[in-house]
Amino acid sequence: MIDHRADKPDFTAQADSVIPEDPNGTAIRHFLAIIIILVIGGSPMTAPIAASTDTGVPELYRQHCAECHGLDRLGLMGPALLPENLKRLRKKSASGVIQSGRPATQMPAFGEKLNPSQIQSLVNLIYTPLDQVPNWGVKEIKASQLLYHKPGALADEPLFDADVDNLFMVVELGDHHATLLNGDTFEPIHRLPTRFALHGGPKWAEGGRYIYFASRDGWISKFDVFNLKYVAEVRAGINSRNLAVSDDGRYIIVANYLPHTLVVLDARDLSPLKVIPAVDGKGNSSRVSAVYTADPRNSFVAALKDIPEVWEISYEDEPPAGFSGWVHDYRQDSGENYPQERFPVRRIRLPKILDDFFLTQNYDQIIGSSRNGGTQVVDLDLKRSVANIDLTGMPHLSSAITWKRQGRTVLATPNIKKPEVAIVDTETWQVIKRIPTKGPGFFMRSHENSPYAWVDVFFGPDRDLMHVIDKQTLEIVKTLKPAPGKTSAHVEFTRDGKYALVSIWDMDGALVIYDAKTLKEVKRLPMKKPSGKYNVHNKLTRSSGTSH
Repeated sequence: MIDHRADKPDFTAQADSVIPEDPNGTAIRHFLAIIIILVIGGSPMTAPIAASTDTGVPELYRQHCAECHGLDRLGLMGPALLPENLKRLRKKSASGVIQSGRPATQMPAFGEKLNPSQIQSLVNLIYTPLDQVPNWGVKEIKASQLLYHKPGALADEPLFDADVDNLFMVVELGDHHATLLNGDTFEPIHRLPTRFALHGGPKWAEGGRYIYFASRDGWISKFDVFNLKYVAEVRAGINSRNLAVSDDGRYIIVANYLPHTLVVLDARDLSPLKVIPAVDGKGNSSRVSAVYTADPRNSFVAALKDIPEVWEISYEDEPPAGFSGWVHDYRQDSGENYPQERFPVRRIRLPKILDDFFLTQNYDQIIGSSRNGGTQVVDLDLKRSVANIDLTGMPHLSSAITWKRQGRTVLATPNIKKPEVAIVDTETWQVIKRIPTKGPGFFMRSHENSPYAWVDVFFGPDRDLMHVIDKQTLEIVKTLKPAPGKTSAHVEFTRDGKYALVSIWDMDGALVIYDAKTLKEVKRLPMKKPSGKYNVHNKLTRSSGTSH
């Protein structure tokens, strides 16, 4: 582990993003961390680049790519070059990036050094899966750890004047940055560089003092919002899906595609505490679809992508007796099953795999869907599937929301494959209405103080539209077009629900602020392909109008 003192910069560089500098004008490059990994931690650097029928391709890669992306393609200063990590870069676009570089980044142009055939060979290589998944355990994670400021070293008061409860963090995918936004004035407070390809949504903790980012490359970054500085980073996996923070703010858990693990980190400095292999009782290994926090249960809940199981992981100091298995006597004085291991796993076996899921506001049930079809309700206390819901296509349940209607709680979910929003009664689990939309949607949001729910049509030809639905009549009352010809996506509300913020998902994009009652635009802020916006109050209170 490298201990970077306060006079060092607050972020490590990567080849595909701008190298920031700290207030003292110094900059640190990620190769320092790699040296430590190589010398102390052992490294998968000796792993083969990939199988290839062209004997010249590995040499091309070594000569032009390995210095920044790693000989094993797992990433160094630049991101990992694996098909799992390149979901946001289409294969047909990759040759253009190699040929022309990437503007405003350290990715150089190779068009004058490589001919089209060589470039295409490299494209084919980086989209070829590795023959063997490399090891990435506690030793490798610990070696990657970067500590810029020790816990307690920075001031406990914000450097800015704003209501912390109404802060937003806006992720700008276009140039790998994020903007800290004042939710009362809608003025940016600070713009910070991020790792390449953030994924899964950053998570607030400790009343808005800290926020944690996860990148597809597995990098977890802890940012001190009060001091506007990164305080720690660690690479928890090679390809990660998302992270969750325990309700008490003490632990981080990371869901990985590569390797097939869940990783528990100490939130203070991101030290690894436990690596949990995602393996069933028969030895079958699985990617982890997602992990979320179940606050009242003092646990994390994770779904496995390749195994029909949901896992609940306790983060209590003394997990309940029998949490991870059957015991004969639950009395503490019996001596049975005490002491328990930390972060025990309770396995819930299901009829079908869950790719995506939603936690109810009571955190006693989850609703999950599968790419192969079918949606099921899983009771975490009964530890089994208890109902099926008639939802076809692919409902995007991690973006679902709930509200009260006619004395009952309804769930509303967009659908990635069908142009509709489905409304479900959560007592009977029956679909009570299917609202036709102008295209398949990705994000849906509301607020307890708003009569409306907003949903985009992200995947349709009319992706520049945004529907506003009356939560009681279940009718579309208005369709907005914030930026004609550009994708509208991901709404988030201010803490009081008075304003709704919409992203224009474009390099020449913007954040558009609407009066949530009149539906009139009140302000527009230019941004570089803004995606998610995350409000401190709404996220930490687990508002029913936003994802958790």
